[in-house]
Amino acid sequence: MASAYEPSKPTCVAPAKPGGGFDLTCRVVTTGFERAQLLEKPMAIKFMPGGVGAVAYNHINKVNPDDGDALVAFSSGSLLNLAQGKFGKGLDENDARWVGTAGVDYGAIIVSSDAPWQTLGDLVKDMQKDPTAFVLGAGGVGSQDWMKAAILMKASGIDPKKMRYVAYEGGGEAVAALMGGHIKVYPGDIGEMKGQLDSGKIRVLAVMSPERLEGEFSSIPTAHEEGFNAEWTIMRGYYLGPKVSDDAYEYWSNKFAEAYKTDGFKQTVAEKGLMPFYMHGEALDEYVKVRVQDMRELAKAAGLIK
Repeated sequence: MASAYEPSKPTCVAPAKPGGGFDLTCRVVTTGFERAQLLEKPMAIKFMPGGVGAVAYNHINKVNPDDGDALVAFSSGSLLNLAQGKFGKGLDENDARWVGTAGVDYGAIIVSSDAPWQTLGDLVKDMQKDPTAFVLGAGGVGSQDWMKAAILMKASGIDPKKMRYVAYEGGGEAVAALMGGHIKVYPGDIGEMKGQLDSGKIRVLAVMSPERLEGEFSSIPTAHEEGFNAEWTIMRGYYLGPKVSDDAYEYWSNKFAEAYKTDGFKQTVAEKGLMPFYMHGEALDEYVKVRVQDMRELAKAAGLIK
């Protein structure tokens, strides 16, 4: 069905400086939609850095909540900050209309290639004996990496408050710490590990996906297969302002539905290092809200928020 809405200045807002994940997310939609020939006018990218998406979320809510032309990029990190109330007083997951996804990456439990554990079960057995003997490390406390570690602990019957965790600036530093023996376990992202895996420097014990991945990672078991309910999907997608019209919301939701069927969009997702995860409209809106609530409960259990 044709929508009554047509954007005059389609824009993707990247809530960060150029380069990095939000820029990448915007490039998936600008390039993907262009290749799929879905828009009359080309989509521009606008940068609005600050607070892992907080500045953009506040701007959309307070300045132009009804702007149907502006898609704003988000990640699971944005959702995690919303869950912890870091986007400011009175703003939560209900203050946006979640409209489409770009794709996903998944968490992974990574050790160095000379580590004694061949399976996630081996590692957990040792961790259960003495959680304090294990140093895990990755992004900051309360970050997605920290959450992945906490989920693994919870799934293993270990109190997340007991884990020893070192925060690093980024994945590169954490991998170097793993190689140097400063940490034993790195809860990273599988998509970023291709180079290290190919070079034989690391071993991925499990991927935190709902089912086995296809292609180059197909030999790696999921945490579920190993008997642990530990899942972490690193989602990238887009939202619209909370007061955007139903016509505009339907317009973009339908565009995503069309894009997901095209080779141009699929190729763009793959080029940007993401794996397919296609969800749009009301289904995505509901999915995001459930996910934020799950994160909120995990953050409470781990003592991050009251």
